[in-house]
Amino acid sequence: MAAGVCIDLERIGRRERRALARLDDSKQKSKEEREELYPQVIRAAAGVTVAVRSVRAIDRNGLHVSNLAALTDCMRAVAPEEATCLVDGFRLPACEREHTAVVDGDARSAAIAAASVIAKVTRDRYMHRVHALYPDWGFDEHVGYSTPEHREAIVERGICPLHRRSFASIAYTQLALGEEEADQLDEAALERVAEVIDIREAIRAEADPDDIEAIAGDG
Repeated sequence: MAAGVCIDLERIGRRERRALARLDDSKQKSKEEREELYPQVIRAAAGVTVAVRSVRAIDRNGLHVSNLAALTDCMRAVAPEEATCLVDGFRLPACEREHTAVVDGDARSAAIAAASVIAKVTRDRYMHRVHALYPDWGFDEHVGYSTPEHREAIVERGICPLHRRSFASIAYTQLALGEEEADQLDEAALERVAEVIDIREAIRAEADPDDIEAIAGDG
């Protein structure tokens, strides 16, 4: 998941500015801190968008290419013509909007840090939802990261449709997973995974009623 956030500094008040001042790299925040920041970002933002790439697309195109494509989708969806456009780390070759790549953008740009929070919280909430489909892998605990518990579950049970077959993992090596076995994953299960959180629902749920007109629900 990738996210984009548009912040119009001329339209936000002191409360929103204080909230934005607390932003930093979402990976450095605790789960509780990110959950607290999430609605504050939505209330402060002029626009919010989330782009998703499926596990099959990542396996086919590669993680970096998929990441750049998702970030390009976010830039196109959320940035008005007059906006100063920043992206975390990398330039986007396919993006026609003028933009600047910012190294360590999470720590240097409130908008990039805000997008990081939105993407991380949305992803973690999604992983908790799909835990009900695949309870044997503990997605509600490690949310897909390569923890010892996650690797042990893969060794014991193999992989499920949520797992990238192209991921370089010791656990995968132990499975001796080949292309034939990977292709035999349940197609119906893969289709169930396609149900993704609608960010517009999250925006409406998190926004104050008085702020709802100021928030880009279609972002």
